Amino acid sequence: MSFLSLIFLFSLLNLAQSQSQSPRGVFIDCGATVASLIDGRQWLPDATYVSSGTAKNLTDPNVAPILSTVRSFPLQGNTNKKFCYVVPVFRTGKYMVRTTYYYGGVNGRDSPPVFDQIVDGTLWGIVNTTDDYARGLVSYYEGVFVAAGKTMSLCIAANTNSDSDPFISALEFVLLGDSLYNSTDFGQYGLSLVARHSFGHNGSIIRYPDDQFDRYWEPFVLSNPTMAILRNVPVSDFWNLPPVKVFETELTSSGMEPIEFQWPPASLPNSTYYIALYFADGRNSSSRVFNISINGITYYHNLSVTSDGVAVFATQWLLGGLTNIILTPAAGSDIGPLINAGEVFNLLRLGGRTLTRDVIALESVKKSLENPPHDWNGDPCFPSQYSWTGVTCSEGPRIRVVSLNLSNMGLSGSLSPSVANLTALTNIWLGNNSLSGSIPDLSSLKRLEILHLEDNQFSGEIPSSLGNIDSLQELFLQNNNLTGQVPNSLTGKPGLNLKIFPGNNFSSSPPSGA
Repeated sequence: MSFLSLIFLFSLLNLAQSQSQSPRGVFIDCGATVASLIDGRQWLPDATYVSSGTAKNLTDPNVAPILSTVRSFPLQGNTNKKFCYVVPVFRTGKYMVRTTYYYGGVNGRDSPPVFDQIVDGTLWGIVNTTDDYARGLVSYYEGVFVAAGKTMSLCIAANTNSDSDPFISALEFVLLGDSLYNSTDFGQYGLSLVARHSFGHNGSIIRYPDDQFDRYWEPFVLSNPTMAILRNVPVSDFWNLPPVKVFETELTSSGMEPIEFQWPPASLPNSTYYIALYFADGRNSSSRVFNISINGITYYHNLSVTSDGVAVFATQWLLGGLTNIILTPAAGSDIGPLINAGEVFNLLRLGGRTLTRDVIALESVKKSLENPPHDWNGDPCFPSQYSWTGVTCSEGPRIRVVSLNLSNMGLSGSLSPSVANLTALTNIWLGNNSLSGSIPDLSSLKRLEILHLEDNQFSGEIPSSLGNIDSLQELFLQNNNLTGQVPNSLTGKPGLNLKIFPGNNFSSSPPSGA
């Protein structure tokens, strides 16, 4: 998590930019009701992307425009339920996802709530803006993820530590270039930003238009000598395309002394991290060669830095606690070390994904309901503690939906025929709702054992194909508006617990026990 000062963010968001090409992506002003043009980009109201929560206005007149509204999600009765923004993206596109939070007292409490944020089926982490808000700061979280489909979801979820309604101020999905962070296996991992700094820089945060993707490069200064040198570094040769501006300043040493500093500034949890360090020598000649160590372990030996610049990456580096970096002149070097910029990401192992076929089927079921559960967005099964209401999923490498239990939910609408595509289902419980229309053909559900559709408003005939489901043990259809003949395939099915009365208007007498 990082932060922005309110004054800085306000001035930047009102600055007209002349850059011809703005960052590409989707920029959502959470809680807003109209679009606005800010910083050369179109910020959109959020109602198109989210189906739950309440738009609220902050009373603070001094905040930046995109911070003046939030979307708040009810805590009561919703612990371990997620509320999702679903955003159209390019499949296989690499996206910087950034969430911004400014509480502004919207819940009527002094301190903001603590809650989780989720990307698709992956628990991204905990949102805790308490310290930043106490200092009058805005909090933001940034990650890099590759889209597995044509949409991506960002979800807010109350956890057991949440004491008031979770909220969000702004949401961005920025399309990144293919080369950025390309040493990461994005099929297995995402990147969660820990720190990104321009060393020796003590001005405002460097961002768009200097950074074409609007990444935030925060200032970082030490007591070490800092130099400001105008350079024309060919950044197009760098995979991660850092902005030229980060090479205008540097941390360096006097003479041949080593540079030692703690970075990132905060203590880190024990985990695996992606590290990228950036260097460029502003001089046209001489030999600047040095060694890099992190917490006493050699990170790079005899790094030669020229005016063309160089970046050094570690795709999986173990860190924990405070991080100490030492740059030491190598033998034969005639000048001391320097460093211009750095990035550190936590390597975030991706959560599972529900089988696409099951996701599509559940989306069709959702569309056929007039009032589906409000948390039916994002991945149905993941994270497992935030699976959809009424949905139970299998375990193992191939994740399927095995049970659907929406009894007593006050549902109306119809039951989509697409439910028959959930071929791993063993139980369907939809009793005591107000569902209407016909019962779809479910004969493809070869594992179905229990089907409860009682106390609804289903009409038409009972599909005779239900009798072809060998595994079916319990079928409750009483108190609907069903007509016609009760299929012999059901009345004569051995071991079937069949209930079709009272209610319904069949043309034949009820079988014994039904």
